[in-house]
This record gives sequence, structure tokens and C-alpha cells, in this order.
Amino acid sequence: MDFNIMVAGEAGQGVQTIGIILARAFARLGCHVFADQDYESRIRGGHNFFRIRIKDSQALAISEPLDILVALNRESLSMHCNELTKTGIAISDEFRDPDLSRQYKIIPMPLSGLAEEKAGDKRTFNSVAAGAAMGLVGFNFDLLSAVIKDYFTQELAENNIKAARAGYEYVQQQTMTNIKSDLSTVIKSSRLLINGNDAVAMGALAAGCKFLAAYPMTPSTPIIEFMAAYEADFNTVVFQPEDEIAAVHMAIGASYAGVRAMTVTSGGGFSLMTEGLGLSGMTETPLVIVLGQRAGPAIGLPTRTEQGDLQFAIHASHGEFPRAIFAPSTAENAFWLTIKAFNTAEKYQVPVILLTDHYLATSYFTVDKFDTSAIFIDRGLPLNEEEMGKLSEYKRHRITGSGISPRAFPGLSQALVVTDSDEHNEEGHLIEDAETRVRMTDKRLKKTSALRKDIAFPLIYGPKSANITLVGWGSTFGPLYEASTFLRKQGVNINLLHFTEIWPFPTRGVSSLLINSDKIFIIENNATGQFSNLFISKTGLKVHSTILKYDGRPFTSDYIIKELSREQL
Repeated sequence: MDFNIMVAGEAGQGVQTIGIILARAFARLGCHVFADQDYESRIRGGHNFFRIRIKDSQALAISEPLDILVALNRESLSMHCNELTKTGIAISDEFRDPDLSRQYKIIPMPLSGLAEEKAGDKRTFNSVAAGAAMGLVGFNFDLLSAVIKDYFTQELAENNIKAARAGYEYVQQQTMTNIKSDLSTVIKSSRLLINGNDAVAMGALAAGCKFLAAYPMTPSTPIIEFMAAYEADFNTVVFQPEDEIAAVHMAIGASYAGVRAMTVTSGGGFSLMTEGLGLSGMTETPLVIVLGQRAGPAIGLPTRTEQGDLQFAIHASHGEFPRAIFAPSTAENAFWLTIKAFNTAEKYQVPVILLTDHYLATSYFTVDKFDTSAIFIDRGLPLNEEEMGKLSEYKRHRITGSGISPRAFPGLSQALVVTDSDEHNEEGHLIEDAETRVRMTDKRLKKTSALRKDIAFPLIYGPKSANITLVGWGSTFGPLYEASTFLRKQGVNINLLHFTEIWPFPTRGVSSLLINSDKIFIIENNATGQFSNLFISKTGLKVHSTILKYDGRPFTSDYIIKELSREQL
């Protein structure tokens, strides 16, 4: 089973509401769900849509053909009817187009009229649309009703359930066709439906993050909202300061005092944070930064996606100091990589940047409940209270064989904890002499060797050895995985090499993984091949071609397959 629903209309018409209700209902049934959304940077108007893919096996990306189109305005009907499959059905809000009706099966229905007649409130028309979509798939209405009860307040739920039932019954009277009638065969267990932002926030809380300072910026704002909603439950502090400069320095201050801390932002905000990033590097204060990429430069396309900040993240701030950069592939991976980000930051006393993007941040995945027994917390080398109580003097930046100094926290002993943003000596006091400068720089950079060993190798999907290898990083995983799987079924000898831990680059071993590949294709969402350039410089391997997309929209497996077909595989 594999089918797709699109809800399309203007901002303000409840496109996201319908989409989330439908996605949650299918997830609760036990289906595998993937959903993404496309919306303009405006409160009302503009063209928006929410796509949902429902499968009886893992769903990692959107498939382009539509089985159901819910068009809330005329523009959406005319724009997306051509995406319907031969058996696909469109629901329209009484929009009639003779030309389209001759080509496609369209059910015009009075969404607002039914809402007012059956629920007494025409504002519930989006629930009418949700019920209609469920009616087309022969879905059990009681489960949809339960999802609506959870989504709305008790006061609003009753009318929205009435509205949804009206839409459900209307389409079943209009057509005997069910898009898919075998849903009962896929019921296994209820799954979590979360997006990338939810997963990052959950991972931060699971890792023991107790302080978040951040200034809202799309697409990372929902992380702030999620963690603020659970402040009391997890004994955390979530604070919105006046800007991103204050946010990063507040997070560094909290970390210096011994608290696991983070900040979240997007490219414009990260630009303001770069001096703070250098402060974290110089003072060896652990820091986690979530950088949600969107199309730039400047304001760019605030609600679109891009992988355009990789080189920026690697080189941001002046001077030389170690850092780690992770780029999650899925919501599940984002949960576990966020935990690893906190462990890495404290173990090596470095900043760690978690690179998400608008696509990953706002797309929804079904995942099984996380196995919390597998969570491991590594705080590195903190001195315990007994050790700190015995200290008469303390060298915050003591030179060690690993470059990592035992870490004490201010106020927990008689010893003074000092660090300075100027170059400093082992005690943390500023210096000017050349010899100490070299020793301290070497000390900090020495951590890179051990840090590199903790960076996980990229994973191979498909045969270990293949003539053709697709290479990707971060959120491109789903479309790439599905494209390579499809091509293998067509007889193409192809595999996928995918990176989620980017820096320090895992050079060791990558070349041996690709020794039998005749053609390497690197696929990424930017215009200049940022990862491709990094890959070539670190491995020395020849890349046959790059497939780049920088229109603000994510890859689909269909798009990748079409681009590869031009290469005559």
C-alpha cells in the first residue's frame, strides 16, 4: 500500500490543520506516514499545500503522484489536478471547471455550507474537508473523531466532529470508489508522528538539557515552543532574550556554570552568533547550537529549504579551534544525534553545531517509541564535589595529553575557576607571550584527533560494492534511499553512501568504501556543491557529477531518478 494525499489552499484556510489531523489519524491506525508542507511567508493568502504519504512499510519521502487532492480554492484545483493518478480523485469547494472535469474525477462539495448546516459554524469547513478525504479511503470515522478530540479543545471538538462527519458521509454518497480499501491489513501498532523540530527538542530534553536561550527564527522556533511547553515537567529554563547575540552568550554562561545548555537559530541568527561561537572555542566551554538552514542570503526565502550553510558552519568565527558538525537524516536520527551533540560538546569541551533545514524541521515522520534505556550520557571530565572540595588551586586549561582539561564549576570549591576570552595560560589568565600562545593553541587543536575517532562513518545502503554510488548528507536521505532502491529493482547496480556526522570529516575509510564505484554522484540542496567540494578535498576521489537543487524546494525520489536518467545509467 502506498498512496498520497495533498491538501492545498491559501494561508488562513486551515491547510496545515487538515494535513496534521489526517496524518495523525493514519499514524494512529498503524500506517507509516511521511508528510511535508510548502507555505509562503505570509499570514494570509498565497499558495500553500500539505502532502501526506501513507504506506504499509517505512515512508521516508514524498512520492509525487496524488491519489487524493483536497483543493480549498480554485487556484489549487487548477495547479495540482495534473498530479493526480489515473484513478485519483479531487475534492473541490464547489469549484467547477468543465475542462478539468472532463480529464479528472472531481467531487465539488459545499464545504462551508455543510459546516454551517451540520455544525452551525462555517469556520469548521476544514474539518468537513478532512472527513471527506477519510471518506474516500473508507477510513473508520471513530478514529478520526478521536484525533479531532485530541487536536481541539473540548469546546471546539464537538462541532468539528460534526463537520467532519458531514464531509465523510457526503463523499460516500457521491461515489462508491475507495482510493484504498485494504487499510485494515496494515494495522500493527500506533506510532509517534513527529517532525524534525520535535525530535531535536525531545533529544535535548532526553540528554538533560536544562537551559535554552534563543530568539525566534524560522524554521527553528518550534523547538523553543516545544521546550517551553515542558519547562515544569523537565525542570528546564527557556528564555527569549533581545537577540541572537545575547542568546548564544547566555547559553555559554549557563554551560560555564555546569548546566547542559543550547541555543537554536537559522542562518541570519547564526551570523550574529559567530563571535559567541569563537568564545566557546577559546574558553573551551561546551555549547550546542541548532542551525536550521533555509534559503539565503539575507532574509532569502524564510519558509523554504536549502543546504546552503555547511561551509559557513565549518568555518564560522575567526581563528582556529575544534568543533563538531552533525546533520540529521530523519526525525529518529535527529533525536539520537541531538543526544550525541550534548555528549560530544561536554566530552571534548567544544561547540557542536546541529545542521537541520526547513525540510527536515517541518516534515513529519512516523517513528516507533524511542528506547530510552539506550540513552547514554557522557559529561566528559567534570570534577565531582569531593574532588573539587579538596582543591586549593585549579588550572581550568591545564595542558593534558588529550588536550582535554578536567572541568570544575564556579562556586563549588575554594578554588577559583578562571577563563578568559583573550589568549590565556593554564590558570585561565590572559597572556601575550608567544610560547604560551603556541602551547594553548596546540592544546585545543589536539582534541581534534580524539574527536575524529568519535565521528561515525557514513552508512552504505544497498550492496557494499556497486558500479554507481549516490552520495548525500543530512535531510536528502529519504529521497536518495527511495531513488536508489527503485533503481536497484530496475537492475541498476547502485548503492547509497550517506553522511550524518560531517565534521571533523571522516576521511579514514571512506575511500575504501567506494573503491569499486565507477561513477559517484553527489546530491545536495545548494548551488555550489558545498559538500561535494568538501568530499573531493578530503578523499581525493573523483566525482562524476553533482545533482544540485536550490529553488527552495526539497528533492523527491522522482526528481532524482529523472536527473539520473539523463546520465544514461
